[in-house]
Amino acid sequence: MVVFCLAGILTGVMADRDRRQREILRLRTEELSRVYAELQENFERMKRAERLYAVGQLSAGLAHEIRNPLASIAGAVGMLRRNRLTEPQRLECLAIIQKEQERLQRLLTNFLDFARPRPPRYRRVPVHELLDAVLDLSAHAIGGASIRLRKEVAPNLPLLDCDPEQLKQVLLNLVINAIQAMPEGGEIAVSAHAANGRLLVEVRDEGCGIAAEHLERIFDPFFTTKEHGSGLGLSVAHQIVEQHGGVLLARANPERGMTFSVMLPFHRRGQP
Repeated sequence: MVVFCLAGILTGVMADRDRRQREILRLRTEELSRVYAELQENFERMKRAERLYAVGQLSAGLAHEIRNPLASIAGAVGMLRRNRLTEPQRLECLAIIQKEQERLQRLLTNFLDFARPRPPRYRRVPVHELLDAVLDLSAHAIGGASIRLRKEVAPNLPLLDCDPEQLKQVLLNLVINAIQAMPEGGEIAVSAHAANGRLLVEVRDEGCGIAAEHLERIFDPFFTTKEHGSGLGLSVAHQIVEQHGGVLLARANPERGMTFSVMLPFHRRGQP
C-alpha cells in the first residue's frame, strides 16, 4: 500500500509538472506568435514606407532631369517664333529640339525600365558570344579616344541561362561608363570566369574612379556624378542582375579606376 501510495503521489507530481510545462510552452508559443505577427506588420510597414520614399525620390529626380531639356526646347521654340533667324540658326534650333527630344525619350525609357522591369526571357547562350557582342557595340562609343578593349574569357565555361538582351544592356552600360571615365585613355579589361560554381564577369577600367563617399549610392535611382548623366543606368543594371538571381558590385582598384563585378548563376533555379 505504501508503495502504491508513493507511486500515486509521484505520478501526480509528474503529471502536474507536465501540465505546468505544457502551459508554459503554450504561453511562450502564443507570445512568440504575437511577436512574430508584430515583426511581420512592422516589416510590411517599413516596405510600404520604403516604396513611398522610392516613389518620391524617383518623382523628384525625374522632374529635375526633365527640366533642363524642356528649357532648351522652349528656348529654341521661342527663337523660331521670332522668325528673324538665318537658315543656319533655324537649323541649329531644330537640331537642339531633336537632340533634347531624344534625350527625354531615353530618360523616360530608362525610367520605365526601372519602374516596370519586364521579366527575363531566358535562353542558354555561350558567354564569349555575349561578351563579343558587347565589345563590338562598345567600340563605337570610343570615338577618337586612345582606349583599348581587352577580353579575357576562361575556356570551357558552361552555357549561361539568361536573357541575353538584358545582360547586354547591363554590360554595355558598365563598359560605356568605363569609357566615359577615361578621357585620357587607357585599357578596359572585360573578363569572365567561373567562381564557386557561378559566372563572374568583371569590367575593370583605369579611369578617374568614384569617390569613397559615393560608392554606397551609385546604384540609387537618379544618383550620378556625371554632369549630363540621368543616374538610372546603374540602377536599371542592378535591378536586371537581381532578377537573374545575381549580384552587381563595385570596388575601387588599388592603383586607379574601378572594377564592376557581375556574379550570376549559370542556370536558373530549378533548371539542370
